[in-house]
Amino acid sequence: MTVERTKVRVYFSLFGNTFPLDYVTEKLGITPSNTYRKGDIIPNRSVTLFRKETSRDLDIGYQESLDVNEQSQQIITPLRNKVSIINEIKKIYSVECKFIIVVEIEVGNTPGFYLDRAVINFASNIEAAFDIDLYASPYEESNE
Repeated sequence: MTVERTKVRVYFSLFGNTFPLDYVTEKLGITPSNTYRKGDIIPNRSVTLFRKETSRDLDIGYQESLDVNEQSQQIITPLRNKVSIINEIKKIYSVECKFIIVVEIEVGNTPGFYLDRAVINFASNIEAAFDIDLYASPYEESNE
């Protein structure tokens, strides 16, 4: 039997109505983890659904962790010196920024949810929002 471990996923999304994904990638000099365009079909759905916006994500995927700040640092490190570029892209194409933090809690092991000044300052400088999702798996209590 394998014991599941608590996992944290953090990703950064630039999203908006429509904007040139290739141009943004070239300006940032960072290859996105995922992109889609407004109107694209959303895969793996029982009914046909279409994307309502264009999006470009930088994603580290799920990592075993008990410290959300570690994964947040991994996301902002390649972006840290790109504030002026991100703000220029936001202004030209009316896009928004968001950090998405997803925590899958296993066996009651909740991670520390601390965001240091570097993360907060970076998010503030690009006027990014935070979207936080917590998923807690049930666990059995001891019968002692």
